[in-house]
Amino acid sequence: MSNNKVYIFDTTLRDGEQVPGCQLNTIEKIEVARQLEKLGVDVIEAGFPVSSPGDFNSVVEISKAVSNPTICALTRAVKKDIEVAADALKFAKRGRIHTGIGTSPYHIFSKLNSNPEAIIERAVEAVKYAKKFVEDVEFYAEDAGRSDNEYLARVIEAVIKAGATVVNIPDTTGYCLPAEYGEKIAYLVNNVPNIDKAIISTHCHNDLGMATANTISGIINGARQVEVTMNGIGERAGNTSLEEVVMTLKCHHDLALETGIDSKQIMKTSGLVSTLMRMPIQPNKAIVGRNAFAHSSGIHQDGVLKSRENYEIIDPVDVGVKESSIVLTARSGRAALKHRLSVLGYELEPSQLDSTYNKFLDLADRKKDITDEDLEILIGHEHKTDKQSLKLVSLQVMCGLSIIPTATVQVSFNGDVFTETASGNGPIDAAFTAVKALTKRRVRLEEFLIQAITRGSDDLGKVHVQVEHQGHIYYGFAAHTDIVTASVEAFLDALSKIL
Repeated sequence: MSNNKVYIFDTTLRDGEQVPGCQLNTIEKIEVARQLEKLGVDVIEAGFPVSSPGDFNSVVEISKAVSNPTICALTRAVKKDIEVAADALKFAKRGRIHTGIGTSPYHIFSKLNSNPEAIIERAVEAVKYAKKFVEDVEFYAEDAGRSDNEYLARVIEAVIKAGATVVNIPDTTGYCLPAEYGEKIAYLVNNVPNIDKAIISTHCHNDLGMATANTISGIINGARQVEVTMNGIGERAGNTSLEEVVMTLKCHHDLALETGIDSKQIMKTSGLVSTLMRMPIQPNKAIVGRNAFAHSSGIHQDGVLKSRENYEIIDPVDVGVKESSIVLTARSGRAALKHRLSVLGYELEPSQLDSTYNKFLDLADRKKDITDEDLEILIGHEHKTDKQSLKLVSLQVMCGLSIIPTATVQVSFNGDVFTETASGNGPIDAAFTAVKALTKRRVRLEEFLIQAITRGSDDLGKVHVQVEHQGHIYYGFAAHTDIVTASVEAFLDALSKIL
């Protein structure tokens, strides 16, 4: 066994599936298991067979469906559990029974109503019994995180002597600090005489948000198997995230450790688990959250555009993401805007970029996210208004159930600004009446169309107008987050063409 290899034990289908409301049927479990095989995990913990007929059947069918990973079944230190697990694993090409018992004072005295010596006897008996069915037996010392190290070392020595090939040191309640957990693993390495005959495994929960840190600390101190779930799902606050551990080891070349994971399958696997288990991934989730490779700050965007490594320690391609995302917001700088416009096919002169950027900031202050469609409209509007003789300077409207709709419009024409106030049967009608009074043009509105560009109450609205003047038809267009403003600007666009 290479001491540089860290084995990935995935318990998404067992510990991860214990989240209320996230249970999978057998067909869904097989789909996840096949994807985990593509991902390259070494062990799949497929279920707890004695717990239900469904779990038993899932272990059976997953054993048939995948070939490369070891298929593991969980048991308590109970003969019936072990017999049922062995039966469920009969089709597995490589089967493992995962048995164990609590070793902390809380579990020994309160949960099990037992004593330390009796616990060691039960642990040894369970491992020996499991060994009659499979060669590969893993022992878990439940709540090892809160167990006395000296006593834990006695338990581990005894179960390895009984035939355990893997010894699992769970921080079941997520209590440990990283240094504390690492020291626990180091203590076992240095004080269990036969520790070289088994692989030490970590199994950390995230109750204090330190599952990944504890797992990495365990690896650094000698653990060579990690028990993890996709997206960090699991009971309470969840388990250690597979993707976080794998990419931490990949980034830190100084650790000289490797896994067999095809990291480019991470996003696909993450998405499948999220969809089937109906568990949305938080946007800022490390590695797989939608914002993990998104940049909205102008300083960060400029740095990333110059060199990705300035703000990214992971190449998004390495986890199955096509590229980093430059998200345009009010905090974005000219570099990000220029880059996005270039991608869309627009190369602007410095003066044009300055003008467009000012309008972009005005729009970004009113709209959460700026889409490509928004930029297309912005560029079209910028080019159009350069040639427009009538430009809207300001607009104020009053309307409501008990108010007569009134609009005050200020318009510039050839450098002069004119103001007019008018009323109508709505804010848009009132504004149009004021514009017609300003321009002294008799026009008839032939068509008026409002259209949302994408969706959401803060998105841009497009307005198309068609007016008739002296037998000729003129068209106007505008877009704005304020639909009344867009309507007036579209009307002025049409009137400019008449003038």
